[in-house]
Amino acid sequence: MLESFLENEHFHSILTSIACGAIVGLEREYKNKSAGFRTVILICFGATIFTLASRMGNMSDDRIAANIVTGIGFLGAGVIYQGKFSVQGLTTAAVIWTMAAIGMVVGFGNHLAGICLAIAMVVILSLFQKIETLLASIFLTRTIHITFKDNSIEHLRSLEQFLETHEVEATRKGMEKDENRLEVVFEVSGKRKNVRKLNESIIQLEYVYAFSNM
Repeated sequence: MLESFLENEHFHSILTSIACGAIVGLEREYKNKSAGFRTVILICFGATIFTLASRMGNMSDDRIAANIVTGIGFLGAGVIYQGKFSVQGLTTAAVIWTMAAIGMVVGFGNHLAGICLAIAMVVILSLFQKIETLLASIFLTRTIHITFKDNSIEHLRSLEQFLETHEVEATRKGMEKDENRLEVVFEVSGKRKNVRKLNESIIQLEYVYAFSNM
């Protein structure tokens, strides 16, 4: 009985799903992400089990996919949050979503395809991050929020002249008055090192009350 279970196609699918989750999970754990080694394995493992269970119940393939995608959407949404300067967790949510898809592929019996897709994910997460970093070093766009110590328009003019002295392109996106203080939003574009130097210089301006970079 044990031998027949070990030779069963469903058992092979479960082992393959664990292997696929481990391949991607190791990369996520190495980078200390919220969805790490065990979590990624369980996502792929769970999607495979749901697929196998649904197939045993003679559920149509499109209904299987629809139900799993709906369920995994809630799990992915739970890891996305608004950080202080930007939205965090989008890549982790995409990993969860994609791992569920790989688990479904394995559950439908395409074991080799599942392994290949898991390896492709690791390549995308590792190699493409380096490409993204390289592109950011060449050209970077950030939105900066500046609050002046008072509502004097002269501070704004001084800041605009200050921005012209740096090797960046700055476009004013908005301005408002709040509690006798003037708040301005600029979109700044340029080389990463120039944008970083600009941020450090703005912090040191005496007429700037608060500053944030997104």
